[in-house]
Amino acid sequence: MSDAVTPLPESPADEPSGPPAAAVRRRPRGRTSLIIAAAVVLGIAAGTAVGYGVQAGRAPTPLTALSQPGLAYPAKALPAGQVPEPLPASQDRRVRTDGDLRKLLVSRPAGWSDDKDMTFLSDGWMPLEDYALDFESEDYMYGNLLEAGIRRVAAAAWTKGEYRTANVWLVQFRSGTRNGAADHAEDQRSYMPQSEHGAGNDGDVLKGSGNGRYYLFAPERKAGYMPSYRARAVFHRGDVMVDINMFDTSPISKKDIRTLAERQLERL
Repeated sequence: MSDAVTPLPESPADEPSGPPAAAVRRRPRGRTSLIIAAAVVLGIAAGTAVGYGVQAGRAPTPLTALSQPGLAYPAKALPAGQVPEPLPASQDRRVRTDGDLRKLLVSRPAGWSDDKDMTFLSDGWMPLEDYALDFESEDYMYGNLLEAGIRRVAAAAWTKGEYRTANVWLVQFRSGTRNGAADHAEDQRSYMPQSEHGAGNDGDVLKGSGNGRYYLFAPERKAGYMPSYRARAVFHRGDVMVDINMFDTSPISKKDIRTLAERQLERL
């Protein structure tokens, strides 16, 4: 019996599954990169020095004169007889609306008096926040008007007899890429055919206004109260949107609201 130890056979797991993988040699770094970087730095430095030298040897270039009368238009002043006359205020809408907007409010109709209950009006002006409060969603309306570039609101309010009242708002917007007056007028007209918030009808065309319309609302009736009638006209001219309202406990005719709207249209 031999004392030699017979080695156990190697496990299949210990056997190599394929040829030995080749060792990957890491590429040495340092010397080549340093040589290239040094060459780049020397090239930049040399180019900069040469550029400064060339520029220093040149004569200074004079600056362009700030005043260039040759660019004036026309090149020659027109003779006195050929100078065009400025547009009259009746045709230059910008001149009219840039002045005192209150002067463009339609005059108070005969038989009417100032409405003393409109305490928020101040010498013909209406604060923007008070104008926004005239709508159901005042917060949204206020933000929307500011975004549209609202400038100011001129207003008038009158009363006639015991219950009839009328108000006129001239809502002016700043000039810009969008026509705030046209957009605001269109927004107001858009819901007028609705019966819940509007007049419940398409209204009638206000002649000469482009796309202005006037409306008669269905009367509101509530037990224990007198009926409430309303009429409204909405249109715009240039940067001014016009909003006219009439209220009464008696029916309001189309002629009543149309006449007032036509008179205001003529003023603009």
